[in-house]
Amino acid sequence: MDDNFERAKELFLQGVNAAEADRLEEAERRFEASLALLPTRASTLVNLGAVRLRLDKPAAALRVLDQALALDAAQPDAWCQRGVALVSLNKAGDAVASFERALALDAGFRPALFHLGCTLNALREHPRALTAFERLLAVDAQDAQAWFAHGQTLQALDRHIDASVSYERALALNPALPQTWLNQGGIHKGAGRVDDARAAYRQALAHGAEPALVQFYLAALDGDGVPAQAPRSYVQGLFDDYADDFDTHLVNVLRYRGHERLVEVLQRAAPGRRFRRALDLGCGTGLCGLLLQPLAASVDGVDLSRRMLEQAERRGVYQRLVLADVTEHLTGTEERYDLIAAADVFTYLGNLDAVIGAAHRVLEPGGVLCFSVECAADDVDFVLRDSLRYAHSLRHVQAVAQRHALTVAACERQPMREDQRQPIDALFVVLTR
Repeated sequence: MDDNFERAKELFLQGVNAAEADRLEEAERRFEASLALLPTRASTLVNLGAVRLRLDKPAAALRVLDQALALDAAQPDAWCQRGVALVSLNKAGDAVASFERALALDAGFRPALFHLGCTLNALREHPRALTAFERLLAVDAQDAQAWFAHGQTLQALDRHIDASVSYERALALNPALPQTWLNQGGIHKGAGRVDDARAAYRQALAHGAEPALVQFYLAALDGDGVPAQAPRSYVQGLFDDYADDFDTHLVNVLRYRGHERLVEVLQRAAPGRRFRRALDLGCGTGLCGLLLQPLAASVDGVDLSRRMLEQAERRGVYQRLVLADVTEHLTGTEERYDLIAAADVFTYLGNLDAVIGAAHRVLEPGGVLCFSVECAADDVDFVLRDSLRYAHSLRHVQAVAQRHALTVAACERQPMREDQRQPIDALFVVLTR
């Protein structure tokens, strides 16, 4: 028995050393070997759970953490790790209870306060998240990441001036936080402080922010070096964050009617037509798919945001959903459609040549491509607005359609949504092959 204990202890310490050196697979093996000799050692189970979380094995981590807590429930670290595992398993609501159990044991346990705040933000419970971060900062006011998260939470509560102060505190402690500079730049931009915004974006670039993303933000400020499309990371992040509130905010706050007007224009251009297969580009949560469903025998959807697709799947509208960039999907798919729709999708693309050319490839003869774009003056092809959305001219739409042998069957100008209570006009276009 003593030999087993000593060998188990040796293996445990080897596992700790391996974990600290980021040799995670080795650490997992050492902890497992230690547990084979002493299966009821709670500290080994907790360390194994932590390593499995770092190896992205949350279900396996949860099993050993539950074993550890069954042996000794008075372990704040185990409860915190359990919460992290539950978040990874998309059980954020259950995770909150685990973080709170950790804090009941140790009210100042910093990892639990941080993860509790982040989880509550993900659940859109921003006032409770703010309380968690304020508790954390009361324990450790020198935590730059905590100040950053505090600022993010204040932004979510539309307290932008207060958020900016928190970001300043974070950057004073650690200036090498690119996302903090980006968020600070966004606040300056929203307040009309263009020079400050530009400086913040350049600091973000200097500290490792994605160059394409910074160039995109700077182009929206200055109009120089406008990229052909929004960076994938920007679009993906925007809609992943937006997914839970998308329909309510878009329809009720922004008074978005683009999906309805696009389908109305389509029906006027092709009265009574029943389509065989429809593809909803940038399908989002499925607002447009619902309207396409009565017009087509089947509807597929494609979107860059996984969380948007999760919402779309719940509608039960789509035969098939694909996680992909719309242009790349059109370029590579072997499927063919007689209807392709893109409601408020090309606002994240500048030059439309690639996407319309790829759509032509996928359209069957006689097929229809319908889409909406925000209106730009006819002396430009497209512009990137300070809303970080592209607007396109009728001239550009007509030229691209002609280049790809598509006929303009309809083009109507109507309001699509509101911005600051002002209507935003769009072109609703129907092209036929």
